[in-house]
Amino acid sequence: MILLLLVCWPIAELFVAIEVAQAIGILATVLLLIVSWPLGLLLVRSEGRAAWWRLSAAVAEGRPPAREVLDGALVMTGGALLIVPGFITDVIGLVLLAPPTRALARLGIVRNFQSRLVVRATRFSAPPGPADVESTATDVDHAQLHP
Repeated sequence: MILLLLVCWPIAELFVAIEVAQAIGILATVLLLIVSWPLGLLLVRSEGRAAWWRLSAAVAEGRPPAREVLDGALVMTGGALLIVPGFITDVIGLVLLAPPTRALARLGIVRNFQSRLVVRATRFSAPPGPADVESTATDVDHAQLHP
């Protein structure tokens, strides 16, 4: 799956760049790709600073900073995607940097993590033998077991 992504991603980025160049021109396309890099750095600085303040506030209040840590990771990922040349990565990076859409991404990640955690926890806590689904088991007196 990863190999397929590594092969298809650059092809998709090239296709989108060609389509954008046909729509707005080659010079404008190159300028957009060049401008996205410093814009990404500026957005990472501002959103990263805000995420850091929220993290510090959570620690100062004595509550677990899980949301703030995830926000910081999403901000860094969004900034890294803005620095990578390409329109698809720029759109994903902007989505991760914008607070409303970052909240949606965070919600999706948390739900995915929780469902995987539940599946793994239930896989290991299942009884080793067959379960008494029909409730036919009965209690036996301990004296009857060892004559």
